[in-house]
Amino acid sequence: MKPPLQWSAGEAQLGGVGVEQIAATCGTPLYLYDQSTFLAQLRRLRQALPEAIEIYYSVKANPNPKIISIFVERGCGCEIASGGEYVLARRAGAAPEKIVFAGPGKGREELEHVIAHGIGEIHLESFDEMALAEEFAENLGERVSVALRINPSTASGGGLLMGGQPTAFGFEEESLPEVLAGLARCPHLRLRGVHLYTGTQILDAQALLAHWRHALTIARQTAELRQEPVRTIDLGGGLGIPYFAHEKELDLEALSSGAQALVRDAHSDRWLEHSRFVVEPGRFLAGPAGLYVARARSVKSCRGTTFVVLDGGMNHNLAASGNLGQVVRRDYPIVNLSRREGAESTVVVVGPLCTPIDTLGRKVRMSSPRTGDLIAVLQSGAYGMTASPLEFLGHPTPAEVLVGAGQYEVIRAQQTGFGASRTVREQNESSLLSTEVKL
Repeated sequence: MKPPLQWSAGEAQLGGVGVEQIAATCGTPLYLYDQSTFLAQLRRLRQALPEAIEIYYSVKANPNPKIISIFVERGCGCEIASGGEYVLARRAGAAPEKIVFAGPGKGREELEHVIAHGIGEIHLESFDEMALAEEFAENLGERVSVALRINPSTASGGGLLMGGQPTAFGFEEESLPEVLAGLARCPHLRLRGVHLYTGTQILDAQALLAHWRHALTIARQTAELRQEPVRTIDLGGGLGIPYFAHEKELDLEALSSGAQALVRDAHSDRWLEHSRFVVEPGRFLAGPAGLYVARARSVKSCRGTTFVVLDGGMNHNLAASGNLGQVVRRDYPIVNLSRREGAESTVVVVGPLCTPIDTLGRKVRMSSPRTGDLIAVLQSGAYGMTASPLEFLGHPTPAEVLVGAGQYEVIRAQQTGFGASRTVREQNESSLLSTEVKL
């Protein structure tokens, strides 16, 4: 699913608003987000999954509080990976009991912070984290709910594997008895369940369901070893979206059928009959709603190749450049928003940085661009600005704009001028843990 772009007099509109109008007001580069697409993706997934599977938005995909709130206001929980994301989730309206905290390197300060302010579950990934969580829970005289993130013995089918091999993520599946024995020595930690997250960008429904079934197996093993029911089975995220021409959307019908069977199987097991399930989509919910929009500063030819030089590039959209862990670099869908008709040409789309890896599109077919045209990289609502080296070379930080029902709202203003690198740290609130959260 892609944002519903419309065209009038050869120029693009999003949500009933002209993109050129927004760009003229807010400056370029900028991120545009279509609210109707966020809601449509959530609705599609909610309709596909059984009621027993709760949806927790993965904040890392796009941590703007306004976007988090779109999902929180419609009943979603939040999956976070830092104390800073905890504060953003709370600022967006998430209740503490609807937040789970994952990540392989949780620090003392952030663990103490979330335990003191309330947290649904902490997903433990090492014995060091287990000891820290026990220490802080004991100091506060609290019992804290935790889950064990398990690195499964096998994994496949994702764009980036996070299990089934040596990684920093979670406890080895083979060490489960030892881990449970260690947890039994922590009286202030209450084990609620297990968490598996084996890969990202999965477009094969059967591969995803295989991961989920394996989570069920580990949950049963955990219950049998403890002789206690497992209350939460976190199936992780990894639901993908198509970026490239050869990719197809995740088959939600097949996913729905398999998920219903999985829940029936679990609820027929005496150890899992009251278990709740959690999925943690981020990319699936946010990715299709976003466009990264930049203006062409130069259209030039070099040895028979046409280059379109934009006023932003990999410093704002690292994933689109292919430098965010991709093994094979392919072009995201890129369109000329300023002209739909006319002759087409094949161009290379690059940013303004002084490095050849600042390339957003290598063989892009579009209406022949001219200097001043607006060029958009689609599928950019997730892992866009948040996953990019914003301070590299001190270019302005893009505005973020939410569009819907013929109106638009600036949800993060562009930071301009030669002091932009200073504002990045301030605007992105790297010192979020110093912010008091009012409960």
